Amino acid sequence: MLKAVDTRTGLVVLLIVVLTRMLLLPWYPLMDTTEARYGEMARLMVETGNWVTPLFDYNVPFWGKPPLHTWMSASSISLFGVNEFAVRLPHWLAAVLCLLLVGYFAKRLQLPVLPPLIILASTVVFTISAGAVMTDMALTLGLTLAMVGFYLCWQGDKVWGYAGFAGLAIGLLAKGPVTLVLFGLGTGLWLLLRYGPLKVWRELWHRVPLVTGCLLMLAIALPWYVIAEQTTPGFLNYFIVGEHWSRFVDSGWEGDLYGSAHDEVRGTIWLYFVVAAMPWSLFLPRAFYKIVTERKQSKKLDVNQHDLNLHDLNTNYSGLPSYLICWMIAPMVLFTFAGNILPAYVLPGIPGLALLLAYAWRKSLLPGLNIIALSISALLVVTVAVLHFEVGKDKSERWLLSQRSEALPTYYWQSQPFSGRFYSAGTADKIQSLDEVSNGEFYLVIGNKAHQSQFTACQAVASNKRRDLIKCHRN
Repeated sequence: MLKAVDTRTGLVVLLIVVLTRMLLLPWYPLMDTTEARYGEMARLMVETGNWVTPLFDYNVPFWGKPPLHTWMSASSISLFGVNEFAVRLPHWLAAVLCLLLVGYFAKRLQLPVLPPLIILASTVVFTISAGAVMTDMALTLGLTLAMVGFYLCWQGDKVWGYAGFAGLAIGLLAKGPVTLVLFGLGTGLWLLLRYGPLKVWRELWHRVPLVTGCLLMLAIALPWYVIAEQTTPGFLNYFIVGEHWSRFVDSGWEGDLYGSAHDEVRGTIWLYFVVAAMPWSLFLPRAFYKIVTERKQSKKLDVNQHDLNLHDLNTNYSGLPSYLICWMIAPMVLFTFAGNILPAYVLPGIPGLALLLAYAWRKSLLPGLNIIALSISALLVVTVAVLHFEVGKDKSERWLLSQRSEALPTYYWQSQPFSGRFYSAGTADKIQSLDEVSNGEFYLVIGNKAHQSQFTACQAVASNKRRDLIKCHRN
């Protein structure tokens, strides 16, 4: 166990890592396309009052994802206004809830609590997603609750079994049925390894409240799916068949209504995991070695089976290392043969990684734990500074639109990024012809490669690497 001084130091490090992430939320713009798109959808939800179906644009429903992440950001906008801090804060809070769940789980397992929290909070993909307007942190919260709930329920705590089904409902509202697949892979692999295919179902029926738990899950999640289909018919076909089958099996899926499908080399998700889970993915080989060595040593000591299952934890929990490994690798197993993937897809398995490393080093402090975690926070501060002063100027419309006077109308020439809609609060319209503009002065945002001859009467105001802001007058 950690000494008191180590505990105090670890707590300070954890607070620095977590609070640094929160304090950085307002200091860089929403950048196209993901964050700006979801931020604009939340703004539209508040403006239109449509809390059933997220909108891709005015009167255009967004069928690509369930609404939980939009509800989160929209609720915060209602409280704090339209700004970067407001749209990002709920996702940071979801990350904090993940940390609390992992900490509680570690305590129940009689593992040191702070190490897995520090590891999780300072993992690259987790710390980035903790302040990003995306679906992934809400999904990770739901799946973490489901995985914690299932394991504790398997050990006899039925209340946590119901909490696990509530976690699946959160995932269904955050990202959809992929939650059930990830959960099924993580728990299913573990059950098959421990019990074999014949005994699994009998054990499940005996230990897990399957019927009442599923009813609870459906009671939470199903009503929105029904209402969404009634409100915008066609949603279920596109979301279930298109997003969960066509997107997975066809990397060049042409039915995507909201972007373009990715096409990565099959198996790339494992490389994404190594990079996204930095720096702690580098410790995994050593962790596996320590766990395997301890198991071999336990067998040599000829201890009884009860002691072998405990692995010196002095608890009633068994099969923990294999459970954490299955939890960690579930996203990679799912997406191994998929080409349409993103690095953030590995995020739901990162809590399993943090707990696995904490288990491997439960008798001693992980080498360089505090220094490495603080270094990640320092790198994040530097990254945000670069985004604020340099990159964000070109990847977002915030700076460009700040150079205009809001007293004059603003138009986008032929194409408009989501950040342009967000930072103009929806007032900057997209036009295809100057004939759509009323007489008088106005601002026009044009692409750098736009044909300049038709704008010779306009005055340049500001520009970034993608677009120019010009001031025009129409008689």
